[in-house]
This record gives sequence, C-alpha cells and structure tokens, in this order.
Amino acid sequence: MVIVGASAAGLTAAETLRRRGWNGELTLIGEESRPPYDRPPLSKQILTGAWEPERAALRTLRDLDRLKADLRLGHRAVALDVPGRRVHLEGGENIGFDGLVIATGVAPRRLPDSDLAGVHVLRTLDDAIALRAALLAGPRVVVVGAGFLGTEVAAAARVMGLEVTVAEPEPVPVRRPFGDRVGELVADLHRDHGTRVRCGVGVRRLHGAGGRVTGVELGDGTTLPADVVVQALGSTPATGWLSGSGLRLRDGVDCDALCEAAPGIYAAGDVASWFNPHFGTRMRLEHRMNATEQAMAAVGNLLGDATPFAPVPYFWTDQYDTRIQAYGISPPDAEMRIVYGDPSDGHFAAAYGHHGRVVGVLGWNAPRQVRTLRHLVVDSAPWAAFAATPALDPATVN
Repeated sequence: MVIVGASAAGLTAAETLRRRGWNGELTLIGEESRPPYDRPPLSKQILTGAWEPERAALRTLRDLDRLKADLRLGHRAVALDVPGRRVHLEGGENIGFDGLVIATGVAPRRLPDSDLAGVHVLRTLDDAIALRAALLAGPRVVVVGAGFLGTEVAAAARVMGLEVTVAEPEPVPVRRPFGDRVGELVADLHRDHGTRVRCGVGVRRLHGAGGRVTGVELGDGTTLPADVVVQALGSTPATGWLSGSGLRLRDGVDCDALCEAAPGIYAAGDVASWFNPHFGTRMRLEHRMNATEQAMAAVGNLLGDATPFAPVPYFWTDQYDTRIQAYGISPPDAEMRIVYGDPSDGHFAAAYGHHGRVVGVLGWNAPRQVRTLRHLVVDSAPWAAFAATPALDPATVN
C-alpha cells in the first residue's frame, strides 16, 4: 500500500490501514521534510505565538515508528503510472503499489509578480514560522482575500496589535461558505476590532521598491501601504503530478461515492472531489474534519467495505472572541433563517434551506445549540415546516 501525502489525511490513511489489520508493506510519501502536523493552528496559535511550532505535530516520532511504515518525508511525487502501478518520485525512484491513496492536498494561489520580500502565503508550518517572524517586526499588514484563512490571519495580526487591512473582491468576507448575512457580521466583527475591511474591490498589482513590497494597488486605484502582504486567495488541488496519468482531474481527483478514482486508487482530503449521496452533489472540502473522515472511509473501501462516503461536513473558524461552527452546506441560493438568539447579541444559530430541505446549520458562539440542530441536516428535515417555527429565545433554553 502506498499513500502520497503525509498531512492529516495521509497519516490517518496509514493509521487506518494498520488498525484495520493491514500487515503488508506500507509506504507514506510526503513532500515536506517535517513529520505530519496539524494545519488549523497555523493561522491561529502558531501565528500569534500561543503555541510553539512543535506543538502542531500530529504524532510523536515514537508513534510514527509504531506504524512500521516506509516513511518517505522530503520526497516529491512527480508522476503516476496507473497501468504499471507505480509512483514516480523526483530524483528517479519508482514505488510500486497494489493499493494507492492520493492525499496531496492543495497549493495556495498567488498574485502575479508576488516574488517580493514581505509577500507571504500560509500553507505550511515553515510558512507560518516565516510569517510570524515578519509580524513581530510590527509591520503594516495587508491581507488579500477574506475567506477563512484571510480573516483568521487578520484576526491574529490584530491580536498582536498590528495595523491590518483586508482586501476582498466579494461584497462581504466568507461569502462562499456562509452567505451575505453572516459575511456582513464577520466584516463588522473585524471592524469592531480595528481591522480595515475593503470589500467589493480586487487587487490590481503589488508595488515594491528594492525588491521589497511597499503597497497593494486595488482595482479602484487606491494603494494600501504595506510592509507585509499575506496572499489568502484560496487554493488549487495539488494534482499537477497526476497530469497524463489518465485519472479524471476536475477540481481535484474525480472520485465516485466510494472515493475511488480508478481500480485500487482512492483519494482523500482537500484533493478529492467525490459525489456525496447525502446531498446529491459532487463536492470537494478543504476542512480538517473531512481530511480525517474521508481518509478512514477511503481506506475502508480500499479494503473492501464498499460503503459510500456521505458525511455531513463540519467546519469552524476562531476569530477574536468568536467561534463560528457549521454543519452541512450553504449553497449560494439557499434560504437562511435565524432559529436561536439574535445576531446583535453575538450569540445565535441559523439554518439554511435548499430545495425544500434543511441542508446546513450555523452557530455563532452557540456550540451547544448548533450541535443540537445538526440532526436537521442529518435527517434532511423539510424546510417549510421548520421555517414556520419561531426563533428560540436564549432565555428560554437551558
């Protein structure tokens, strides 16, 4: 068995194989030289200095030894030979396989001409260490992009007392996962903490002098002074090494409901695009919980379970003193309704309806309520009957 990608999904796949009784040869290939680590803390605890980098490690070296795997860290896969059942590594080595799990994740998008000093991305632990070092100098920070990563980085920089501006071409932050109404609340949250938020305008170019960034020019001609620029423009699936393999590559590795891309070849985590039968749609999720759950499901099916992977996605973001949690999905044309509390109080829960069913729930500083509401998504509860009920008053709920 061979696993390409040694982050959360790849490590979980390896551990699941051993837990399920696979005693044969196991090879885990990772492009980074570091042992597997967790990514969510990179934009929060690691960036602010609340954690030392070592704390992000997913397992100890002793734990990794217990896997009895051929751990190939610092090795990059460059091609896949499907008929020959071989993974080609940079440097010319070939690794044969009977079963393969692809878990290569994603790569960050970058602005044109972004090779100036002071311009950063945040994907790896080394990226986080470099960005934290730059922030400690007390710079003016511009974050380009206001999705999860951009807003979390902006919050971390403000907690460090820095001057921060967020630039986002969409009308509000985090619009894609949460919609306009919650996006407006996130914008207000950042403004209340002193972050300047510029939405509805894209970036035209970066300015620099002497090889170092000096500003970000927006589409309306405004230039934002900057000593540090963080590119949080989203990601693209890391599938370049699969070009020419014959696998379908459509917004990731195209899989069926079992996470199978070809006989004996499965994908898991950020790189996998699969049909989720619970929602009746194809999806690709860049969420931490999905990396673990999908890796377990993919390995189970590789070993013969033949069980469709039909999760209710769970994801969260921590910004300042606010935790936003969500289960399910929120399509662009979904209807949203507050079902508990009041947004003006900073404590509420909401539901999303689509095609007559509850497809998602969200909690803003309401962890217990959103966990309780999750069953509506699991059960695909009818939206019409649910939407007719009045919102719950926090004072009436224990």
